[in-house]
Amino acid sequence: MFQQILDPIAGSLVISALCAALPLVLLFVLLGVFKVKAPVAALASLALSLVLAVAGWQMPVNQALSATAAGIFYGLFPILWILVNALWIYRLTVATPWFEVLGRTIRSISNDLRILSILIAFCFGALLESLAGFGAPVAISAAMLMAAGMKPLKSAVVSLLANTAPVAFGAMAAPIIALNGVTGLPLHDLSSMAGRQTPFIALIVPLLLVFIVDGRRGVKQTWPVALVAGVAFGAAQFVTSNYFAVELTDVVAAVVTVAAVLLMLKVWQPKETVGMEGAVEGAPEAEHAAVAVAAVSRGTGSDAGATAGTAAGSDAGRAAGTTVPTDNSRPEPRQIWMAIAPYLIIIAVFSVAQLPFVKTWLGQVGSVTFAWPGLDITDSAGKPVAATKFKLDHLKATGTLLLFSGLLTMVLYKVSASQGLRIYRDTLVQLRWTIVTVTAVLGLSFVMNLSGQTTTLGFALASAGGFFAILSPLIGWIGVALTGSDTSSNSLFGQMQATAAEQTGLSPVLMAASNSSAGVMGKMLSLQNLAVAAAAVGLDGAEGTLFRKLIGWSLGLLALITVLIYLQSTPVLGWMVP
Repeated sequence: MFQQILDPIAGSLVISALCAALPLVLLFVLLGVFKVKAPVAALASLALSLVLAVAGWQMPVNQALSATAAGIFYGLFPILWILVNALWIYRLTVATPWFEVLGRTIRSISNDLRILSILIAFCFGALLESLAGFGAPVAISAAMLMAAGMKPLKSAVVSLLANTAPVAFGAMAAPIIALNGVTGLPLHDLSSMAGRQTPFIALIVPLLLVFIVDGRRGVKQTWPVALVAGVAFGAAQFVTSNYFAVELTDVVAAVVTVAAVLLMLKVWQPKETVGMEGAVEGAPEAEHAAVAVAAVSRGTGSDAGATAGTAAGSDAGRAAGTTVPTDNSRPEPRQIWMAIAPYLIIIAVFSVAQLPFVKTWLGQVGSVTFAWPGLDITDSAGKPVAATKFKLDHLKATGTLLLFSGLLTMVLYKVSASQGLRIYRDTLVQLRWTIVTVTAVLGLSFVMNLSGQTTTLGFALASAGGFFAILSPLIGWIGVALTGSDTSSNSLFGQMQATAAEQTGLSPVLMAASNSSAGVMGKMLSLQNLAVAAAAVGLDGAEGTLFRKLIGWSLGLLALITVLIYLQSTPVLGWMVP
């Protein structure tokens, strides 16, 4: 048996904490300073953590290697099992004409770029985030906004800023599921807590988008529809994450928001329309609200399509060769239903899986709990460490339900088995470096957690006392900004946040969820996302410009959610913590 030691280095908690932080410092320096590829940086940090675990924290070599294997396994299942199948469904839709119909449906609603920034970047981007992630929402929404007539740099900024509110529940809630895996805290509690934080950001983001597109005039003229979008998205996020299924949070929120905006536009239109190149026109008649920008197909549309096609092959989250359609005519009702069918199928499959008798049956025949071989670990107080036990929900796992949804989508779209398998293979190839990165980061996380390095860091940070409630969101923000992934940040810092919270008398659920909710504000500044956005709009090398335009918004949103989290750690809003 191995018992964790809090201060193994020179008998000092401070020196031990500084040593425990070295793998994270190495990861951040390699990524942020030397711009080393994420897989290499993650593997190097994992290797350093193993050396520290054995030489510093006196963890037996066989247990250190077993902890690495446990982390890799958890990275593969359920995390990558979710990501691969979610991206597979997205690629299935791209391989058919229905993806273009879906984009055309959204763009046909209005020729006002302010409205389109909400529908495309905020709503459609959230749908893509719920399935594809990894740059797809930013790349595709930016190119679609260009096709609608928005300038390249502004399209990139709008798409990056919009990709905040849905990230905590993106990729079928992979960040929250990862947080549950490394902390052992109840998934429902973490989901509920995040669902009581991110809606406040969702409420603000649409207003910021119209401000970026058209300044104060944009906010003054379109605040009603922006407010409707924010309230609808935030309310749907709260209800779904707290009372339904965490995996469906972004899907439901995006669909509900689109419906709310469509209903709003039937009874209300802005006084003026801001079209291509910022041209201002009088308000269209309500019955003509669905007319799109006619000049798109003659001008910027072809360039945007070419740009999107180029960008599509440059990032793991985009389907190779995807081009953005420039036809803005409104599809027939049947075509619209077919275009949104994959999302409806996903909602239906997850809804059926939540039925009491189905959920019970899946839990009985599709769930196995076992102790990970080779691990026998207690914490510094002599209590068994929960992370040594695994619960394998192979049938009711999110990734498995997504696989079923993909098979149903294949049947509906008449995709042959050979084509479906080929797309699945291409998806694995597309994610090959992501798979290496995620498994290495989860291996690093498990080694740090099980060796006691994370606990040492947590106890050291606990010396901040109540101030840790302000420090916690900043840690999550730094994690996402540097790794480019809320899932990776949660895997690295989730246990540390929970440990520090326990030592300071704060709620572990609150601090762990805050790592995810506040972390997403750093997504728009991550090198990966900036590179994706720059490539998508044909502005290679403009990452620095995008960074400077977004840093203020990112820090402002971080400050707002930090205030919320601090108040939730006090009696003022403490009632919000589950």
